[in-house]
Amino acid sequence: MKFFVDTAEIDAIRDLAATGLLDGVTTNPSLIAKSGRDFKEVTKEICGIVDGPVSAEVVAIDHATMMKEAEILRKIADNVCIKVPLTVDGLKTCKALSSEGTMVNVTLCFSANQALLAAKAGATFISPFVGRHDDNGFDGMDLIEDIRLIYDNYNFATEILVASVRHTTHVLQAAKIGADVMTAPPAVIHALFKHVLTDKGIEGFMADWAKTGQSIL
Repeated sequence: MKFFVDTAEIDAIRDLAATGLLDGVTTNPSLIAKSGRDFKEVTKEICGIVDGPVSAEVVAIDHATMMKEAEILRKIADNVCIKVPLTVDGLKTCKALSSEGTMVNVTLCFSANQALLAAKAGATFISPFVGRHDDNGFDGMDLIEDIRLIYDNYNFATEILVASVRHTTHVLQAAKIGADVMTAPPAVIHALFKHVLTDKGIEGFMADWAKTGQSIL
């Protein structure tokens, strides 16, 4: 499963990229606003840090303006992936862009039927929001299972990008189901490293090493 980080914070992206685990980045207008920086400037800098897809979202809601915005965004770098909402106009834009060879991430997916539409429109990625789904009384992972089944039934090339990931259990469940990608905030990805027995093991090794009075350096 590919790991994307869901942030526009440059330091956090650099830190995770240094681990070799980072396959891409997702952003949105809310995350860019939190960074307090220029949208295009931030996107360009992120594209220079990671080789994989960097999702940059259009803010228009009509097809014609989405296409104009996408034209500007995809010139920023070769690894920009245009992010569009799962609406009729969004899927028109998806179809037009994907037909031209541009990567497209269709976002705000909350049903398997919506995911089916996105795949038929040629989406590179579909982003079902599991956390928000959970918040509203549904099981977000049931949605991922349904999408996986449908995509496998018809051999769709669209990759399932699990979004709105809230905790490490979401990551584990997504991997077990067979999602292609997950995107999570830096804190969730860092939490994947943590285990009480790992911490105890390191403490024990360090204590035993101290007793030897030796130094590797």
